Amino acid sequence: MDHLWIPVTLAAALAQTGRNAAQRGLTERLGTLGATNVRFLFGLPFACTFLALALWLTGATLPALTPRALIFTAIGAAAQIAATALMLQAMRTQGFGIVTAWLKVEPVLVALTGWAVLGEALTLPMLAAIAVSIAGVLVMTLKPGQGRAMLSGLGPAALGLAAGLCFGLSAIGFRGAITALPEGSFLIRALTILALTLALQTLALGLYLALRDRPALSGSAKAFLPSLAAGFLGALASAGWFTGFALTTAANVRTLALVEVIFALLLARIALGQKATPRQLAGMAVMLAGVGLLLNHPID
Repeated sequence: MDHLWIPVTLAAALAQTGRNAAQRGLTERLGTLGATNVRFLFGLPFACTFLALALWLTGATLPALTPRALIFTAIGAAAQIAATALMLQAMRTQGFGIVTAWLKVEPVLVALTGWAVLGEALTLPMLAAIAVSIAGVLVMTLKPGQGRAMLSGLGPAALGLAAGLCFGLSAIGFRGAITALPEGSFLIRALTILALTLALQTLALGLYLALRDRPALSGSAKAFLPSLAAGFLGALASAGWFTGFALTTAANVRTLALVEVIFALLLARIALGQKATPRQLAGMAVMLAGVGLLLNHPID
């Protein structure tokens, strides 16, 4: 049980890679917010189904929602929406690689926020593992000469860091909500908070689109099958993330989640025939070294 978070996190990263691929085409058809709404709207029924199946198979009852759990869930849900908006705004002025590099400082922010908010321990080996893993991602995502561009202009840098901070805050919110539930197995608590999170996000973004962009809201019905696929993969990935948060610290989960970059490269190779460059292979090796360090020195 101590190491169950590792395969769960890897499975979540793999499912999210598939979700990203499925959602990519939806962005062109529905717009950014419309495609983002698909993640919540079509993911919610699957999340509720996962929870219902888990309750039925285990004979457990739904955990009581405490005020602390509700507050942390609301914080996590809102922070995730804000992070997505900030990320998209940053990508309007900077390249994808640069913004991705800023976002991948998330594990550091998660570790620091987890320490400050939840009292989770920080260790030097864990911080070193995070640093090495992020360095590997930077090598993979930044092209030669982009390092200077990454440091130029306080506006885009601030947006990228704010997005990373909000993604980190969402992970802490979800972890805090799961641990705030007074009863239930790790799986039941994780799926309960997942269903509640998606319900809040569906309601919030759905109301916004109904008022500001109705075509994006109604367009998902016209792209039903792709939206259904994206919703299922998104719910499956989120179920993995939340289960990981129930088993170990958010910093452990979000650091190991960096392997999603490798999965994306493999998908591009298999589906599109795109070969990895020597720079990407080198970055992959560095990142795997960081992941190896993480697995040997996780935060308890």
